[in-house]
Amino acid sequence: MIQVKINGEERTLPKEMTVADLLRELGHADGRVAVEVNERVVPKAEHENHKLSAGDAIEIVTLVGGGAQPDLEPKPLVIGKHSFRSRLITGTGKYSSYEVMREALEASGCEVTTVAVRRERLFDKQGRNILDYLDLKKYTILPNTAGCFSAEDAIRHARLARELLANLDNPGADWVKLECLGDPKTLLPDPVATLEATEQLVKEGFEVLVYTSDDPIMARRLKEAGAASVMPAGSPIGSGQGVLNPNNIRIILEYLKQDDPDYPVIVDAGVGTASDVTIAMELGCDGVLLNTGIAHAKDPIRMAYAMRYACEAGRLAYLSGRIPKKLYAQASSPMEGLIAASR
Repeated sequence: MIQVKINGEERTLPKEMTVADLLRELGHADGRVAVEVNERVVPKAEHENHKLSAGDAIEIVTLVGGGAQPDLEPKPLVIGKHSFRSRLITGTGKYSSYEVMREALEASGCEVTTVAVRRERLFDKQGRNILDYLDLKKYTILPNTAGCFSAEDAIRHARLARELLANLDNPGADWVKLECLGDPKTLLPDPVATLEATEQLVKEGFEVLVYTSDDPIMARRLKEAGAASVMPAGSPIGSGQGVLNPNNIRIILEYLKQDDPDYPVIVDAGVGTASDVTIAMELGCDGVLLNTGIAHAKDPIRMAYAMRYACEAGRLAYLSGRIPKKLYAQASSPMEGLIAASR
């Protein structure tokens, strides 16, 4: 018998062995290991001839992984009676042309797109209608009341949108993105008018997706009023500042999902680039609605792809559960099985 040390543990070999004999004895004859004897690597070609001696220190190493596959099958985004695979909602405004808009929508992977209901936007200078560039069989149109500064105007626009989309047989006929703005400079919502319009439109059978500030109390009031989704602004419309107050978004999520975990909270406004989308999704938001970040990018098509993948990545990261932040380092590779340090 021969006394040796294998991976730091004393072992007794029943007979004289070569490295190859030992590997076969241990079930490692498949070549998926490397061997060191007395701190010298023994190449595989020498395994059959390298005899082990009493007192040898043998290290047998292999490769280990340090990650898990994330859940790649997140639940669909459900808003009222609607259900979607994509959690990115994009707008149709501010593009250099309808052709660019159409291509950007395709690149974004969105299934819902917002359209403003205003007569001066029905036709462009060439007499073209925006609806000529939207596949109404592919996209669910989300009409919005952009530019409305009173509850009365917003309600009128919502009714007109319902009539128009019902005539077009689009499933977006009975919902609306509600905007009641309080100031033309900041484009911040008027909370009183927003709540009033929400209550009235809910009474009329609309599924109301409400643009609001990041005030948690207002968000709770709007949900209580029957809003199908509350959509807090990350920052002012078109500002590109991203999510300025993530703490308020966290509180909104806590308040609105406390007894209703599937209630959809969607960040609306202020998104400038892909990382802004990821941040919103990693907070636990159910989706992101944006327009300017794509339409005014130097390359809208590439940015649309970036926003698409950022939304998916942020959602998967949220579902996976991030590691806690720590002050000091923690090795990702296991500490067990390290080759013993030389003395």
